[in-house]
Amino acid sequence: MKSPLAPGIRLITSFSRDSWYRGFILFLTFIFYTAYHLSRKPISIVKSELHRNCSTAVRPADLNITNNATWCDWVPFDQDNYQTLFGVLDNSFLIAYAIGMFFSGIFGERLPLRYYLSFGMVMSGLFTCLFGLGFYWKIHSLGYYAFVQVMNGLMQTTGWPSVVSCIGNWFGKGKRGFIMGVWNSHTSVGNILGSLIAGVFVSSEWGMSFIVPGIVIACTGVLCFFFLVEKPEDVNCSPPQHHSDQEHGETEPLLQNSSNRPINNGAVSTEAHEIVEEHAEAISFCGALSIPGVVEFSLCLLFAKLVSYTFLYWLPLYISNVAHFDAKQAGDMSTLFDVGGILGGIMAGLVSDYTGGRATTCGVMLIMAAPMLYLYNYIGQRSLGTTVGMLLLCGGLVNGPYALITTAVSADLGTHESLRGNSRALSTVTAIIDGTGSIGAALGPLFAGLISPTGWNNVFYMLISADILACLFLTRLVYKEIQGWCGRAPRVRGFKDI
Repeated sequence: MKSPLAPGIRLITSFSRDSWYRGFILFLTFIFYTAYHLSRKPISIVKSELHRNCSTAVRPADLNITNNATWCDWVPFDQDNYQTLFGVLDNSFLIAYAIGMFFSGIFGERLPLRYYLSFGMVMSGLFTCLFGLGFYWKIHSLGYYAFVQVMNGLMQTTGWPSVVSCIGNWFGKGKRGFIMGVWNSHTSVGNILGSLIAGVFVSSEWGMSFIVPGIVIACTGVLCFFFLVEKPEDVNCSPPQHHSDQEHGETEPLLQNSSNRPINNGAVSTEAHEIVEEHAEAISFCGALSIPGVVEFSLCLLFAKLVSYTFLYWLPLYISNVAHFDAKQAGDMSTLFDVGGILGGIMAGLVSDYTGGRATTCGVMLIMAAPMLYLYNYIGQRSLGTTVGMLLLCGGLVNGPYALITTAVSADLGTHESLRGNSRALSTVTAIIDGTGSIGAALGPLFAGLISPTGWNNVFYMLISADILACLFLTRLVYKEIQGWCGRAPRVRGFKDI
């Protein structure tokens, strides 16, 4: 008598070959972008070590320095304008990232993603390590650190368009909001890990706070080179269908099987190995801008990312200054904002999948974020419980829309029905949306550096204003979605009629 299969084997064989590959790609790209964000985070943790309150530090007995106020600071950040200098470092990275992003999507569509990602991660690891080596090489030149930040910013642009394009190649619309909401937690997971790793070394040898993350992302680049599969067709898996027949009002599928093999449940049969796209050429920059919704979501992300990246780069310093924590404690506490961001991204994906309203979901969360930011500034440091609760809540409301726009919305627009199956547009669309958002990411920390000397209250007023502006850019799209729900326009998932 044949014995039954073991439960674990039954579980493994219950998933199809396509499912295993999709799960593997989802996990792999999650690891990739976790490494990208892990390597960005140390600068925010190290800031409070580069310029400290030296009156509370224990001075070594053999140190012969007359300036008691700045003896423990790292030159050149021992000056009164240290916040402006930190702003220079932040913007060296972020401006280079914003400019490079608009070109990165174009390169990503024309180069093999596996090579492009691998190169970007290895080089990003190199420049992250070079920043940390400044500690051991006793480098006190602002120009050196700014140059390293510029080069790192350029290298980091290889990541986002490539991973979103790869995910878009493997996953159709279906539950894309939820899947990408969970997947996009890599941003917050990377921030958390980066904070924890940097926090281990920040008070002793802050150079290692950069070198360890640099080694991690470089090793991840090697992993990408050996294991990334760009498209399902490369391993004879069936590609996803991005739009249903009902959505198009047509019976002709978006992707034609060259051998006219059958279509099963809206997806090409696994026997269909040769797929022909109706448009194989890469889309132009202007062509991507003409896709309905791209401009509105790009401008919305500009202000949403301004808020998110201001917290990314300045929250540990804010907590240190206001709550009087040391560098490691402030860094650890700031991770709660990213934990809230994970929950917010998943919630935004679930709600937008259920309602079909990506713009409305973003708009509601942005409106709710504004008063929560005000409350956090005024009552957020009164007790440990209040701090934890407000950081989680603000993280969810701030990062939820940001996560939804950069993932599910970008993938929806990159596979918009007007493209008629041209999946090569996805990288360019993603780069435009995230590149525009990165302009806000550069402006936020810059404004924070300029405004913070006048008081943290003014920084929060700036963040609240940005949240409101982000919501205003979605007004037309929210109106169209509400019309669909009220029966005045056909209700569809995604952006068919906007």
